[in-house]
Amino acid sequence: MPKPELKLRLVLGDGVWIGPGKADLLAHIDATGSISAAGRRMGMSYKRAWGLVEILNGMFREPLVTASRGGAGHGGAALTETGRRVLSLYRRMQEKGRAALAAETDAIAALSAIAQEK
Repeated sequence: MPKPELKLRLVLGDGVWIGPGKADLLAHIDATGSISAAGRRMGMSYKRAWGLVEILNGMFREPLVTASRGGAGHGGAALTETGRRVLSLYRRMQEKGRAALAAETDAIAALSAIAQEK
């Protein structure tokens, strides 16, 4: 039986949050140095990835991602210091949440017909 997954969504305001998808996008941008490549890794278009970057950059006092234009081989993207800090803090919150709620997650999984079917 696969274990249910606890997903953390930190709501910063009305309709504004950071969750697993946005955190994964930041991690992929950090790994690839490219918004386009990060989006491809996640199965999304460049337009969708760029839109999420704009949302993320607008959520904080300082941008999380910087990008330079230039086309193939000349452009790029990188996490700012604030971006790395936000990603690190979010990942730490995820791990603490999983650890703190492991017993309850297991108990719900034991009662779940869906978790047992998979």
